Amino acid sequence: MTDFEGPTTRREIRWRIWQQLPLLLVLVVLWMLMWGSLTPLTIITGIVVAVLVTRAFYLPPVELSGRFNVLWFVVFLARFGVALVVGSFQVAFLAFTPKATEQNSIVAVQLVTRSDFVMTLTAIAISLIPGSIVIEVDRAEGILYLHALGADDEDAIDRVRHEVQTTEQRLVRAIGSTDDMQRMNEGRIVS
Repeated sequence: MTDFEGPTTRREIRWRIWQQLPLLLVLVVLWMLMWGSLTPLTIITGIVVAVLVTRAFYLPPVELSGRFNVLWFVVFLARFGVALVVGSFQVAFLAFTPKATEQNSIVAVQLVTRSDFVMTLTAIAISLIPGSIVIEVDRAEGILYLHALGADDEDAIDRVRHEVQTTEQRLVRAIGSTDDMQRMNEGRIVS
């Protein structure tokens, strides 16, 4: 016996298209970056490829919060850029230090968000910063496990946790849901 949900309304169809629009835009941008040009042909072929990819391969809809704070997104990007530069110099210093005996650690960081999207962006941002990489995500518990270079004592481990939680909070402030904002405000507040 199959379930019959009835015909979908135009409103539901528009909502599904609206939910998939960010994914389609990202795919088109990736297509243009891959070809290295911004021409009408690459835009049109990018749209065609994006639609074909989303129709040929089942991708669950990306659940966005509907919030976007431009100011906090700029703050996130600026702090992320600074962290990239600082992390690069720290890793370069470790690489050129003779007989560096730095200890590394696996650090578990509890996240506030329950959004797969924010959790994924946090993991990606942390992995892109030199000196740490996310090795596992416990989605059910909201925990990121990461390998951190030079985290050889409790203070260094606490700094790693603080940086991950701060990155998450910047993302929540920029694109998080009201539920994530409330959970963040009830819990810890870090700048």
